[in-house]
Amino acid sequence: MSKARKIKLWGIINVIGYALLLTACILFTKNFLATGSVAVALWGWLYVDSLSVFFLLTTSVVCFAASIYSIGYIDAEVEAGKISPRKAIVYFQLFNLFSLTMLIVPLLNNLAFVWIAIEMTTLVSAFLVGFHNVKESIEAAWKYIIICSVGITFALLGIIFFYYTSSQNAGVKSLDWSNMFSGSGMFDPKVVRLALIFILVGYGTKAGLAPMHNWLPDAHSQALSPISGLLSGVLIKISLYAILRFVMLANLSVGYAYSAKLFIFFGLFSIALAGAFILVQKDLKRLLAYSSVENIGLVSLGLGFGPFGGVFAGLLQAFNHAVTKALMFFCAGEAVRTYHTNNMNEMRGMIKLMPFAGTAMFLGFFALVGMPPFSIFISKLSILIAAFHGGYYFIAAFMLIFIALAFAGLLYHMSRMILGDAPKAMKARKESLSAKTAFIFLGVFILGLGLMIPQPFFNLLVNCQQLILGK
Repeated sequence: MSKARKIKLWGIINVIGYALLLTACILFTKNFLATGSVAVALWGWLYVDSLSVFFLLTTSVVCFAASIYSIGYIDAEVEAGKISPRKAIVYFQLFNLFSLTMLIVPLLNNLAFVWIAIEMTTLVSAFLVGFHNVKESIEAAWKYIIICSVGITFALLGIIFFYYTSSQNAGVKSLDWSNMFSGSGMFDPKVVRLALIFILVGYGTKAGLAPMHNWLPDAHSQALSPISGLLSGVLIKISLYAILRFVMLANLSVGYAYSAKLFIFFGLFSIALAGAFILVQKDLKRLLAYSSVENIGLVSLGLGFGPFGGVFAGLLQAFNHAVTKALMFFCAGEAVRTYHTNNMNEMRGMIKLMPFAGTAMFLGFFALVGMPPFSIFISKLSILIAAFHGGYYFIAAFMLIFIALAFAGLLYHMSRMILGDAPKAMKARKESLSAKTAFIFLGVFILGLGLMIPQPFFNLLVNCQQLILGK
C-alpha cells in the first residue's frame, strides 16, 4: 500500500469512528431524555446528567466535522511537502488523543480528574499548535502552554478552596462532584465567593474570556485549520463546562446572583476587547480567534442573565458558535492553502478562485455575525431578550454597541477578501470532496437551528438551565 493511500485510509477510519461516536451520542441523548433526564452515576468515577450530555453532543458534532475535513486537508499538506507521510499519521494519532481528552471531561465525577483532563487537553493540543515546527508555531505553542498552565493553577486553587469548605463545613471529604453537591448548602459563603473567582479566572483562561485570552489568537493562527476548529468550537466550551460545575456547587451557599455578576463582568470585557481588536486585524485566523473571544463573551453574558432565560440562550449560543466557527476555520484553511498566506490584505476574490469554499465563508460570515435565518441570530436574540427581561437595559445597550463594532470589522475584512478581484496570476481550483462534505454537514446545523430548534434539543437545553440554576 502506498503512503498516500495509507494516509487516506487513516482519515477514512477516523471518520467512521467519529460517525459511530456521533450516532451513539445522539441515541444516548434520545434515551436519556426519554427516561426523564435522571443523572447516571457509574462506579463512582463517571457522572452523566443533562449538562454532560449537552457538551458531549457538541463535542462529537464538531469532532466528526473536523475528522471529515482532515482527510483532504492533511492529504494536501503532504502533497505540498509541508509535512511528511509519517508525520501525517502522527497528526491523526494526536487528533484522536486530543478528542479523547475533551470527550472524557463531561463524563468525570471527580473534580481533580476533570482538572487533570483539562490540563491534558492543553498538553496534547500544544503539539498540534506547533505541528509545523517553525519558529512562529513553536512560540505560539509555548505561549499557549504557559498561559493556560498559569490559568489552570488558579483553577486548582479554586478547587482547593471548595474542598476546604466542603470538608470543614459539610463534612464531605471527597472531590467527587456528586458527593460535594449533596452538602453544598452548608459551604462557607465567604470561601465559596473567593473560590469561584479563582475558578472563573482559571478555567476562564482556557475558555478564552478576556483579559485571560492572550494565548488564543497566537494558537489559532499557527494551528492546523482542523485543530483551530476544535480549539474554538470545542475546547473553550469544555472549559466552560468545568466553570458551570462549580457554579452549581456555589448556588446553594451564595446564590446564582453572585455567579451572574462574574459572568456579566467577564462577558462585557470580552466582547468590548474583541470588538476593538477585530477592527485592526490583518491575519485571517487571528481575526476568527478574536471573534471567538467575542462569542464566548456573549455566552458568558447569557449565563449572567441566567434566571431570565439566559442560561438557555447562552448554551444555545455555545452550540451555534461551535458549529459556525468550525465552518469558518475550515474555510480559512482553504483560503490559506490557496493564497499561501494568512494576511487578508493579500487575499482577494476568494469566491472566484474557490467557489464552494468562498460561498461557504460568505454565508458563514452572515451566520457568525448573527444574521437571519442562521442559528446564531436566534441565540443572540434570545440573550438580548433575557437581558431586557432581567432589566439589564444599559448592559444590553453596550452589548449591542460592541456587537455592531464586531460586525463592522468582520464585514470590512470579509467583503474585501471574498468579493474582491482575484489576483490575475491565480487560477480557480476545486476544493476536496471532504472539505465540501464538512461544509455541508455543519451548514445543516447552522441553517437548521436558525429555522427550528428540534424538541429533544430544546428539552435538553431546558434541563441544563434547570440544573445550573438549581431548580
